[in-house]
Amino acid sequence: MDTAKLKENITKVLKNKNTFTILIVFAGIIALYAVYNWRINQATTLVQVPYAKKAINSRQEITSDMVAYMQVPKSVLSNASNIVSSGFQIIGKYVNYGCTIPQYSLFYQETILTESATPESEFKDLPDDYTVYQLEVDFDSTYGNSIYPGNYIDLYIKTKESNTDKVIFGRLIKGIKVMAVYDGEGQDVFEATSETRNPRYMWFAVPNDLYELLKKATYIGADIMPIPRNSSYSSEERTPEIDSTYIQNYILAKAVNFNN
Repeated sequence: MDTAKLKENITKVLKNKNTFTILIVFAGIIALYAVYNWRINQATTLVQVPYAKKAINSRQEITSDMVAYMQVPKSVLSNASNIVSSGFQIIGKYVNYGCTIPQYSLFYQETILTESATPESEFKDLPDDYTVYQLEVDFDSTYGNSIYPGNYIDLYIKTKESNTDKVIFGRLIKGIKVMAVYDGEGQDVFEATSETRNPRYMWFAVPNDLYELLKKATYIGADIMPIPRNSSYSSEERTPEIDSTYIQNYILAKAVNFNN
């Protein structure tokens, strides 16, 4: 076979406008078919995902008997990347604060907590030089119940000088992480429930010296006020620290230490 002649004939065919158009149309049909076939496979290929056999409340541990599995189109996972696709990712974990997973619902990543994120486990893992402090609060002092576990707040002090009757007011400690907010019955205020719970106690942990300082502040009759900050303030880890040495020294001057 004359190779040069064959190349010449192919070139003539390709240069023909009608032939070239037909080839383009044919290639387009193949591409459309491939895309269509891919979409059909995405819509019809089934994958197994876990769902809740019954309603699971806030902070409740997710056990294997609470989980069942269903088949859903693979496209569901592609369109919602936050859907949990494996039981290993949820069994033994906890439902997030303020969330209830309804019966027959799929599991979503933002509704799941590891045990280390629950306040009880944080209390168990406190450093040796930290103490848990319980601050009495109410609906107003928590800014309409808008201070949540995990938020970083500041503590302000309000008191009066006994000799001048002037008001002392300012930020005593900054960068305190809220661990839990409970009502008068010791129940989590932010646990998903049909009942309304009013805040009574706010729990956080501070170094021992700051714990003693706060207790002394209450003993001299000072008001301790939790002040919330914006979301960016809570977006990074912080360590509680004194912000006003003047207020600190005033409180210490009003108290006496008795050490053995």
